[in-house]
Amino acid sequence: MTKIRAIIFDMDGVLIDAREWHFEALNRALGLFGLEISRYDHLTTFDGLPTRKKLQLLSLEKGLPPALHSFINEMKQIYTMEIVHARCKPVFCHEFALSRLRQDGYSLVVCSNAVRASVRVMMERACLLPYLEFFLSNEDVERAKPDPDIYNKAIAALKRKPEECLVVEDNENGVKAALASGSHLMKVNGVQDVHYAAIKQRIAEAEGQAHA
Repeated sequence: MTKIRAIIFDMDGVLIDAREWHFEALNRALGLFGLEISRYDHLTTFDGLPTRKKLQLLSLEKGLPPALHSFINEMKQIYTMEIVHARCKPVFCHEFALSRLRQDGYSLVVCSNAVRASVRVMMERACLLPYLEFFLSNEDVERAKPDPDIYNKAIAALKRKPEECLVVEDNENGVKAALASGSHLMKVNGVQDVHYAAIKQRIAEAEGQAHA
């Protein structure tokens, strides 16, 4: 019987309610040049993609000059950090969940399409960093989600098989990456769905499926 040994979390929309922050920060940076991403386009196309991919799409669809990518990306990160320092705070149910899961013997990892600095600061301000074995960002892989590269790398670093890992994801790009890695999937609608009882229930279901 295959046992779940590791739980790999996406960050934005799973452990940190930051999807709105990224949307707000990028539109603030794009606004310097009179551009913006509509909420509809954000939810249907851009959510969960790294900023550089979003800017590539904007160049294709709205004629954003590629020469501006670097500056807009830099400004977006600055605006994101301003928001994070103002709004990112510990959430008890997440601290409790990760603490109990560590006590239960699971390895815990975060794999995010955000840049490394954002992941570290958000995990620190949410008081979740001490529970993690490590975290991976979009700077640690060549191909961001929906490619499974980041999950494959995490699983290899944990020295586990994909079927021993449960990935917690909230958006379609992350779900595609998780499934392509061969891991079990727990799909959530938002941070409110990420709590100890729900994770343990999904682990039990995954282990039951493996046994069946």
